[in-house]
Amino acid sequence: MSGSYNLIRLHGFGDIAREHRRSRPHLLAAVDGGTRLTYADFDRRSTRLANALADQGIGEGSRVLWLGQNSHRILETLVACAKVGASLCPANWRSSVEEVKALIADYTPHLVIWQEAEVGETMRAARADAGGDARWVQHDLDGPDGYEALIAAGDEQDRDLRISPELPLLALFTAAFAGKPNAAMLPHSTLMYQNLLISRGQMIDERSVHLNSGPLFHIGTLLGTLATFHLGGCNVYTPRVDARTLLELIQAEKVTHAFVPAPTIAQIREINKDGAYDVSSLWSSPAAPEWKFPMCMPADAPMLRQMGGYGQSEVMGLISFLFLGGTGAGRVSPMAQVALLDDAGREVPAGEVGEFAVRGPLVMAGYLGAAAENERRSRFGWHLTNDLGRRTEDGSLIFVGPKMAMIKSADENIYPVEVEACIRQHPAVADVCVIGVPDPVWRQNVKAVIVLKADASVGEAEIVEHCRARIASYKKPKLVAFVTALPKIPGTQFNDRKAIDAAHGGGGYPSFG
Repeated sequence: MSGSYNLIRLHGFGDIAREHRRSRPHLLAAVDGGTRLTYADFDRRSTRLANALADQGIGEGSRVLWLGQNSHRILETLVACAKVGASLCPANWRSSVEEVKALIADYTPHLVIWQEAEVGETMRAARADAGGDARWVQHDLDGPDGYEALIAAGDEQDRDLRISPELPLLALFTAAFAGKPNAAMLPHSTLMYQNLLISRGQMIDERSVHLNSGPLFHIGTLLGTLATFHLGGCNVYTPRVDARTLLELIQAEKVTHAFVPAPTIAQIREINKDGAYDVSSLWSSPAAPEWKFPMCMPADAPMLRQMGGYGQSEVMGLISFLFLGGTGAGRVSPMAQVALLDDAGREVPAGEVGEFAVRGPLVMAGYLGAAAENERRSRFGWHLTNDLGRRTEDGSLIFVGPKMAMIKSADENIYPVEVEACIRQHPAVADVCVIGVPDPVWRQNVKAVIVLKADASVGEAEIVEHCRARIASYKKPKLVAFVTALPKIPGTQFNDRKAIDAAHGGGGYPSFG
């Protein structure tokens, strides 16, 4: 193929904004408080930011870290990174100081964009200890060290760099398989292929208004955000989930799509039981009867009518969909292959349990800086998910459960090994097993079953506070039990989680059959 056509065929995530500026210049792209940006405005700002980044040496392979709550500036920065070949990580703003320090050490960003409001104390403490030579820019600051000043430093002339869509663009910290999260690196093409399928499933087009009410470090929110952007709809932003604020935005902006977790929908129903807020753009009545899942969409959207699927962050959220047909977790995306493999890498027959293994452009480009894990996960020529499932005779997928223990609290995945690693740092702890116990509101709560060292003494509150200071608050145990010993799997030194679950009320783990 002619070299010129190799360049002509390139289409990256930043090119979406360029074409929206031509095709949809006057359509609303973003609403964030008093900020309202058309697609012409949005592309102009992302171009200036891209040029400012490039002028500071940020380009192909560089990494940008976002340490703050929801803002239109996250998507703006993602597009700017796309235009220069860099990647963006929107990190969990609820993280502890120690977690932020570890994240900075792992991701080694060239630029950190951070927030003072509500989380500034944590971010400043992490910055003081993290070291490194990254530039820090405060996004909620008016002044020379603020985000708007950074944009103002870039010129408006689009340099139109041709960027390979196979370069990593979005980094999501996930999979605490070794006691700490790891950054899954997702290329431009992965985002774009998924956007097209999500837009079909959720009925997203240029008339859609997506409320970014879930955290933008969460793949569940990002799926709607990115698809809405790709199809030319409007993204509305709120810093964090607050039931009354969501009602106000739904009414004011005529929201058609949103991410609303179960505890928040209960609050919305209580606040709006008299119908004071008009939610007719999203739900048919104040009781929101169509709500089935945090990803809210029109009642006749294929994904809502046939809710179900299987996925993980490493495959851009979902790799199978019930709305594509079948039963259980549905059929595999047209942009992927899925095999069920045994421990030797052989495909198992229909009906037998094996590990979900995935191929295709929806798969990440690997975990950042985790060569050994990347080699292990790809050793059979497939991405190994660490999740078990089976295939029915009609080709549908059934999710059985994670190979490693995972707790599901509301919409957050909590890996016991990570919480256990934190608790083991306490000088009084000899051994620990973290389990999930059923909860009617949150699905599961975290429970720590602890063996103390000889002559050591510590209370439940101290263990909880120990965790709160080191990991995100939602991961800390809500329940603590002290025992003299933990049962082991015969012939090993590994804790017998099934026996511990049975003795301490464990259960409610994620499973679809």
